[in-house]
Amino acid sequence: MLGSGEIIGELQMSWDELLDHGDKPFDPSFPPVRGVHPSLTLKVAVVHACDNQTDALSDSLVDCKITRDTDAGHTQFAKYVTSENVSHLNAAVEHFQLVLDQCPVSHPDHAAALANLAYPCLQGYIRKDIQDIDTTTSLFRDALVLRPQRHPDHPLTLYYLTEALTWRHNKKSTAADIREAAQLYRGLLPLCPEGTYLRSIATGPNGVDYVISVCNNLPIDTSDEGIHLRRVVFELCPLGHQLRPSALHWLAQAVEVRFQQCGSIDDIYEAIQLRREVVFLCPEGHADRDSYLNNLALSLESRFIHQGKLNDLEEAISLHEEVLRLRPVGHKYRYFSLGNLGGTLIIRFNKRDDIDDITRAISLCREALALCPPGHLRHDTILNNNLALALNTRYTKLHVSEDLNEAIDRYRESLRLKQHDDPERHVTLRNLSSALCSRFIQTQENEDVEEAITLCQESLADLSLLHPDRHHSYCRLREAYMSRYCVQCEPADLALAVENFRLASRHPTQGFPERIMEAIVWARHAEVYQHESALEAYMTFFELLDAHLATRSSTIPRREAAAAFHCARSLPVDAASCATRRNNLRHAVELVEQGRGQQWSLASRLKTPVEDLESANPTLAHKYLELSKHVSNAAHSSATITDGAAADRAATEYRRLTRQWEAAVAEIRDLRSFSRFLLPLSYEDLQAAARQGPVIILIASQYLCSAIIVPTSGDPRHVPLPSVALAELTNLKDRFARAIRHASTMGPKVPRNDLIVLLRTVWDEIMLPIVNVLQHDLKLTFYSRIWLCPTAAFTSIPLHAAHPFRTNPDRSKEPCLEDLYICSYTPTLSALVRSRQLMKKPVTPSFVTIGQGQPGTGKGKALLAVDSELELVHKLVPATANRTTISGDAATRTNALEALEQNTWVHLACHGKQDRTQPYNSHFVMKDEHLTLLDIMDRDIPHAEFAFLSACHTAVGDEETPDEVIHLAAGLQFSGFKSVVGTLWEVDDAVAKYVVEAFYKYMFKDSEDGVMDCTKAAWALNCATHAVKTKVPLEQRMVFIHIGV
Repeated sequence: MLGSGEIIGELQMSWDELLDHGDKPFDPSFPPVRGVHPSLTLKVAVVHACDNQTDALSDSLVDCKITRDTDAGHTQFAKYVTSENVSHLNAAVEHFQLVLDQCPVSHPDHAAALANLAYPCLQGYIRKDIQDIDTTTSLFRDALVLRPQRHPDHPLTLYYLTEALTWRHNKKSTAADIREAAQLYRGLLPLCPEGTYLRSIATGPNGVDYVISVCNNLPIDTSDEGIHLRRVVFELCPLGHQLRPSALHWLAQAVEVRFQQCGSIDDIYEAIQLRREVVFLCPEGHADRDSYLNNLALSLESRFIHQGKLNDLEEAISLHEEVLRLRPVGHKYRYFSLGNLGGTLIIRFNKRDDIDDITRAISLCREALALCPPGHLRHDTILNNNLALALNTRYTKLHVSEDLNEAIDRYRESLRLKQHDDPERHVTLRNLSSALCSRFIQTQENEDVEEAITLCQESLADLSLLHPDRHHSYCRLREAYMSRYCVQCEPADLALAVENFRLASRHPTQGFPERIMEAIVWARHAEVYQHESALEAYMTFFELLDAHLATRSSTIPRREAAAAFHCARSLPVDAASCATRRNNLRHAVELVEQGRGQQWSLASRLKTPVEDLESANPTLAHKYLELSKHVSNAAHSSATITDGAAADRAATEYRRLTRQWEAAVAEIRDLRSFSRFLLPLSYEDLQAAARQGPVIILIASQYLCSAIIVPTSGDPRHVPLPSVALAELTNLKDRFARAIRHASTMGPKVPRNDLIVLLRTVWDEIMLPIVNVLQHDLKLTFYSRIWLCPTAAFTSIPLHAAHPFRTNPDRSKEPCLEDLYICSYTPTLSALVRSRQLMKKPVTPSFVTIGQGQPGTGKGKALLAVDSELELVHKLVPATANRTTISGDAATRTNALEALEQNTWVHLACHGKQDRTQPYNSHFVMKDEHLTLLDIMDRDIPHAEFAFLSACHTAVGDEETPDEVIHLAAGLQFSGFKSVVGTLWEVDDAVAKYVVEAFYKYMFKDSEDGVMDCTKAAWALNCATHAVKTKVPLEQRMVFIHIGV
């Protein structure tokens, strides 16, 4: 202490009482000061002065002049506080200035002198008796430098500096001061224990609470510094603090505005998490609950637009409905909720085409507009963002001219009301442009399209280069150029339209769903107008869709994300068709492979074998495998979460891990020989699938139906199918389905005439042209193996059963496909390549038969032949194999999964159900729970070899994404089984046993030393179906297909 300090009380104690404490510290008792009891610890020390040390002792203990001036200053300041006489303040300042002059920078009491002078100056400033606050602030700042962390006076000096900054902001409104004060409070509060005087003033209404309130009212600043300030303010509001909701709200606002400007998905996730906490802190009855619910709904809507998760949209609508309930007729903000709910219903209408949504949206917007007459602050917003947009949207569906004209009028009025610097002006410009384009197409009035182009260009000029909304302006400008091209046929307009397609689909800060849709439209337009950019458009689509699906942490959300682009189901085959029409067959193979099976490739990327990488760089391989494990675990844990806030946290953690994983992958690609690690396979890589025989890709596109044969070596061969068009192919697929259903009602000896006619069509129009190329061009010998890789409508046609059903002139029967070749299927070329790679490791065979013939009530009829089938298979399996059987009550989901993991060969006889709406829920019926496709995919069984699926519908594809071959047989192949026999439709277990028996007899025929070779499965199935012709009806022979090696 410099000087005696401020008198807070008198201590009356004799010398003897003091000396009785010895050298132990003690706490004297003082009356409260400003409501707080002072805390003071004393310790007595006796100093003996020696004659020869008098001068030194005097110098070290006290400087009498400094002490007298300091005490005089305190005395004068105390009089000023009680009398408010400025002369006392001036005297105090004069004395403290004298002290400072006597304590240069090197003096041990320099910091105390600075603080003593600064404090009365600050109080004088507060009472408007001193005008200079800058000098006072500098004094406190200098004192703080001399009182660093752990200095006993550091907290108090820190507080006084925050007070000086706060008062300077109060008088001068300097934002930098209040920002610095918030930062200082962040360091101060942890130094102020509860119950202390300093804590009481620091957390009082004129302390940190004032700083928080002022910071909350600062303009939104999305810079790193601005958002850091919001985080600091939030940290100043612990749980239970009355200002915590507002601090959360303003942090969320800043983060979300940055998302709107820059498009970072992490920002919108954080904003939603913050808003969820605000809503939690403001339960029913809270005055601001409606506002916070509204903000959460708008954030969810933004995330839906960016990511396309329907749950976000539905939750946003639900929240808007709740807000509207909290704002009944007469509420001053009811118009706002009406408009917001209307806007969200417009978005849902664009996704679902439910006319009720757009009808209600227009009704809500009109009601809102009635509450906002001209001159109202929100009149323009309701016009632009809601009613005009709703009318224009309904026009695109119903083409009612009145809607379009009213939308244009309202957009024009909205634009007239907006200032040129209005941050939302670009939205009105592009929306009016779109409406004018629609009218131009209708009326072909040239001034409409010319104005539309000008408006879009003006809209782009208002936006920074990386603003997410530039994507929408590019889209509208593309729309304008395309509209003019369609009417005036100027090639320059088509080129300009394509350039804006390119800019819109590649704009990095816009969400994937919007960019994917633009790439789809680009591909369609390029095809229709035969523009050279078609292949570029397809490749852009595949790249964006792959990146979009990779943001989903698990399998089912990935499929739902892909299925949302229902208009793009045919793009993989259309892309291959486009490359084929341009005579680039290698690229066609690469495109059809990249576009199909994306679900499998994304799921398998975490299971990629890394033996070569382990040899080249074991440390990096270990890092990659560990990160893959973490990403996989995060995906599995997030798949079961239903709570919205928990799901958001899990998604954030998944993205964090995925970024680390992607960084490891990038590091691997920097290694020599690993530049293509986990990238789409090139034609040379894919050709490995044809090592044991050609692979025939059947492409069913609206532009061209044809086949591409990938031979064992050399370039692919194109096989035109001139008699096949997509419409006829779809019709053929439907006729097969009807014929098979009809055959199931017929007796076993009744001729299947309908099927015979259809199989003859498949032979003549599809397979015969392919066979001709195999025989004459590739010189493929009879009984060689071939693999069929069908796409789209081809996946529902039994190509392997193609048959001429004709007799040659010499009365011999014309051979069918299975008389000529051993046919197998493969979902994708990559799947076959992967199965061949896993064949490198020899394993000891073990065989398990799993059967469930009595599944229980509601799970299907009893399968009476299951037990006898299992017994039959058990007898036919070589005795050298480890054989086990699971059936009856033991055939549960858990036991079946364990058996799949522990055995290399599996025979499964039970009910199989294909879920056409959610194929990952396709399942085998067990005694307790279903054994689902998802259960199987979650297993990694690299030692597995062969599975025979004696169940219904085990190799039937996904209706929503027909080029994603998602079925039970493919799932087993994905999990590690190299060779699988599955079924295309319902199996009659009474006759299936004949096929099963014949199959295993051929499978293990001539097995030397009990060797079990899964690569014989296709040949054994071919022999078996020939052998049982007299016992098994046609549709029950052709139901079985082989998949894999």
